[in-house]
Amino acid sequence: MAWDRNDMARRAAKEMEDGFYVNLGIGIPTLVANYIDDDIDVTLQSENGMLGMGPFPFEDEVDPDLINAGKQTITELRRTSYFSSADSFGMIRGGHIDLSILGAMEVAENGDLANWMIPGKMVKGMGGAMDLVAGVKRVVVVMDHTSKSGAPKLLHECSLPLTGKGVVDMVITNLGVFEIAEGGGMKLTELADDVSVDDVKSSTEANFEVAV
Repeated sequence: MAWDRNDMARRAAKEMEDGFYVNLGIGIPTLVANYIDDDIDVTLQSENGMLGMGPFPFEDEVDPDLINAGKQTITELRRTSYFSSADSFGMIRGGHIDLSILGAMEVAENGDLANWMIPGKMVKGMGGAMDLVAGVKRVVVVMDHTSKSGAPKLLHECSLPLTGKGVVDMVITNLGVFEIAEGGGMKLTELADDVSVDDVKSSTEANFEVAV
């Protein structure tokens, strides 16, 4: 049985280490905040100017003035700080974020990432993804393995406009975990529950080594 959204978020949370500053993208990555190990101290950063985000609020805790970059309501911590979006991007561009966990529409076997637009469809803007993949020390993508039509999203080459070239270090899908070496080269390192290597191969265009 393939992983669901929460399973993928739980697996992505394992990539965090004590002392990390982490940016979580829109979609499945926002769920990662619910699965951070209690034994590690991680600080979540949001592009809209918040450092030290808490978990999603219960219904009686919702404050409409507290939102993340995806406009979802969140909670603050005793150590939370607020600043301008310009300062937030200065933090990102200056290389001060250890890990970014993002969604994607396509990832190529060499680590190219496409996650900001589909030509012909309305988009609100590129957001902060291009800055994140250029300035962050490590990039982990969390996404479904195929599109809603069943088309592979792990490809030889991305067909959509790129967010960044060779920027992805790891991809976590509902079928498993792939690591991408510096300079390219995709490797399957972990399978989701009850998923076989053949299941992965039948849903993947990209070339990859098997290390499970």
